[in-house]
Amino acid sequence: MRRELVLPRAFVALKSSVMRLSARPRRIGVHYRTFGGGLLVCDAQECRGGPLAASVQSFDAIIRGMPQSQTHTRPTAMAVWLVIAGAIGWWAAFSLTMERLHLLADPDAIASCDISPLVQCTKNLDSWQGSVFGFPNPILGLTGWVAPIVVGVAILAGARFARWFWWLFELGMTFAFVFVIWLIGQSIFVLGTLCPWCMVTWAVTIPTYYVVTIHILRSGILPAPAGIRRGAEKLMGWVPLLTVVSYAIIAVIAQLRLDVLGRVF
Repeated sequence: MRRELVLPRAFVALKSSVMRLSARPRRIGVHYRTFGGGLLVCDAQECRGGPLAASVQSFDAIIRGMPQSQTHTRPTAMAVWLVIAGAIGWWAAFSLTMERLHLLADPDAIASCDISPLVQCTKNLDSWQGSVFGFPNPILGLTGWVAPIVVGVAILAGARFARWFWWLFELGMTFAFVFVIWLIGQSIFVLGTLCPWCMVTWAVTIPTYYVVTIHILRSGILPAPAGIRRGAEKLMGWVPLLTVVSYAIIAVIAQLRLDVLGRVF
């Protein structure tokens, strides 16, 4: 969307009236010229040449040379989802953190999310995979899930972010997505468990990554050919189905590896 300098048509009528009331009226022809993607009102002499024409041409060249801003309208639906997903993810991280603190205070205690040998949190929290960076993984969630909430609320309030901000946000979401995929593999293939609160985190991280990535592609925040941007615009409507397919793939892998249905029922 190009920056626009638009003069209301009422200005044309006002200028014409003033010229008619002048002591020595002169006939003018009102002309419209494109100016930075908008309209410029001038009379015939000014549009053909002179200082005004030179200034217009120079300033118009500057405007056209500026980088194009975001081409997509405010993503309200995405903003709402970011707030909802962030709140759910933060609550899951908070619950896991409380379970971890409870187990540290009483090692013999049973976590409230320990439902069965298959569905439990304790084994995941006590493993090295549960503290990859030297501290419990839920602490990452307590801090990380604040970002989508803040971004979502800011968008709803009318905020617009610079490209570098969206790139950093996308980098953070990519890290979260890759980390979650790794944790899913560790939980299913190494630990042999399904942590309830962990699965809640998986459930919101996956679609949030899809939504943010597709948005920066369709809006031109991430440089991409026009065809990819059009494809991303269409793909945004398929995010729910894409998410369900992702859940189904994880469920099938868990069933084949852990025989979930046989052990639960």
